[in-house]
Amino acid sequence: MENQFTRSEILLGSDSMEILKNSRVAVFGVGGVGGYVVEALARSGVGHIDIIDNDTVSITNINRQIIATLSSVGKYKVDVMKERIIDINPNAEINAFRCFYLPETKNQFDFSKYDYVVDAVDTVTAKIQLILQAKEAGTKIICSMGAGNKLNPSMFEVADISETSVCPLARVMREACKKRGIRKVKVVYSKEKPIKPQKSGLSDIQNPQAGRRDTPGSMAFVPSAAGLIIASEVVKDLIHFKFI
Repeated sequence: MENQFTRSEILLGSDSMEILKNSRVAVFGVGGVGGYVVEALARSGVGHIDIIDNDTVSITNINRQIIATLSSVGKYKVDVMKERIIDINPNAEINAFRCFYLPETKNQFDFSKYDYVVDAVDTVTAKIQLILQAKEAGTKIICSMGAGNKLNPSMFEVADISETSVCPLARVMREACKKRGIRKVKVVYSKEKPIKPQKSGLSDIQNPQAGRRDTPGSMAFVPSAAGLIIASEVVKDLIHFKFI
């Protein structure tokens, strides 16, 4: 009998679809990158997804975030995302957390229950803590590097953090990981040099924890590409897919 995952099962097989159905993935950050990660995981049949973000949808999110529409402005991103996922797969278990992941909130999450963790947050402090907590729990993690001030989605790559270059955020993360003795962290990053904004960025008043003075420019086709690449890596790792 056909269902919403029939085309996926044709490609992956029933055993792999069962693995995805029983997998639990946590996505930290449901913005331009993270929103597309969650969307793709849900459409791939992942049955248990935790989504973590304290932001509400802003009018400025509409140009690139999959959950952002005029009717969703002002609503919590995780609430909008959860409703969207349930409309895709009513059988999915979705846990929505209205909070920012910080060292102060880390104890709210038991990483040992996750099969995979996705880091799609903005701050280096939170990213490092996510990596440390995932490593301690023995849980796989993949991290998103910078997607702002870029125009070429074809330049995203999957690599270990030690092999990255060009991306300013990846450079900071590389140094932070080296300082703490952290090794083997899978990331998605771009070798595209950041473009100088044509207009000064707006102050990031939604997320005072972001620790940045200006909001970078962004387009619909860049963070979405990073998110879809991340989701593909998660799915392939969960089902132990190997290219022949």
